[in-house]
Amino acid sequence: MRKRERISSIQMTMMFLFFITGSSIVIVPAPLTSIAGNGSWVAILIAMGMGMILLSGLLYLHRQFPDLSFVGQSRAVLGNGLTMVLMIPFTCVMFWHIGGIVSEIGIFFKSTMLKETPTYVVNSLFFVTIALTALAGIEVIARMAGLLLGLMFGFIVLVWVLVGTLYHPEYLIPIMPEGIGPVLNAAYVVYGFPYSELIVFAIIFHFVRREDDSKLGKQLHLALIINAMTLIASVISSIMVLGPLSGDLKYSLYQLARLIYVQEIIERIESVIGFSLIVGFYFKAAILLIILMKVLKELLRVNNERLIVLPAAFICLLLSLTTYTKESELEELVNSSWPLINTLAYSVPFLIVLVVAFIRFRNKRSKNQQEV
Repeated sequence: MRKRERISSIQMTMMFLFFITGSSIVIVPAPLTSIAGNGSWVAILIAMGMGMILLSGLLYLHRQFPDLSFVGQSRAVLGNGLTMVLMIPFTCVMFWHIGGIVSEIGIFFKSTMLKETPTYVVNSLFFVTIALTALAGIEVIARMAGLLLGLMFGFIVLVWVLVGTLYHPEYLIPIMPEGIGPVLNAAYVVYGFPYSELIVFAIIFHFVRREDDSKLGKQLHLALIINAMTLIASVISSIMVLGPLSGDLKYSLYQLARLIYVQEIIERIESVIGFSLIVGFYFKAAILLIILMKVLKELLRVNNERLIVLPAAFICLLLSLTTYTKESELEELVNSSWPLINTLAYSVPFLIVLVVAFIRFRNKRSKNQQEV
């Protein structure tokens, strides 16, 4: 029998930060600035507040059922039948989610560095790598997180510093020239990606060592704040350098890296930056695949979860090649439909379990107090 995997709260926090920052740091700034302009950073703060509420709910359920995943928590609260009804859309959207992330990797390469390489080649190579990472297990992924997270954030900060001579702070004014409406619209977009997605971590919180549980909540909330500050800094840097063009140019951080020029010593480093940002896509997809593997294991009651990885990865590969055939369609999906899809597939099942669990524990507490 395989020993149960365990990780520390710090490792879980690094995985969590990587998950919510990895691909959003590349994708979010441009559409957010296009919608809300200089008020983009306000939209991120609003969305972060909504993410904080979701995270608090996840941690409440984890405290009540510390040894169960979200699937187990749902079975304990709602029973097996209702759990299956709720988890079917949850699982289907996870397949779609992984396929979308790898599609974005293919589109990023196709539009920036590997313009002549067929998309199916890029996607297939990424899925092989992601599947092998998931097969290694959550402990190995957690140990990788520290090194890769440092690499990603190091290159992000390097870009901010090296483009410092191109900053024009006057581009940041006025903050909300068109009122609060576009800001709320942008908050809706950034809530859908990445903050509503953090609900999937309810599947793996129980892998944290019991002695570290007391520290997990503070560390995860800090990670959420770091993520929001990173997105805000990226949006502000993009606006100060690119001005009105910041909402029209995709992959803002990559575009900033292309402008770096330091005395003929440092220039044309966007490829290095691009590959470091790809690490974020890769790691997020690997985390999602291992979470999907855990969900399928519990729903199908499979003893050896490793048998699920390759078939699940192959299905996600097919989805990435057939569902997202046009870049414009994927962009429209992320900006309009994705928050609604995540709300229906992720947030609604979670809120149902949370509300029922809260009512049951409150009634149980009241009954115990009356007996005393």
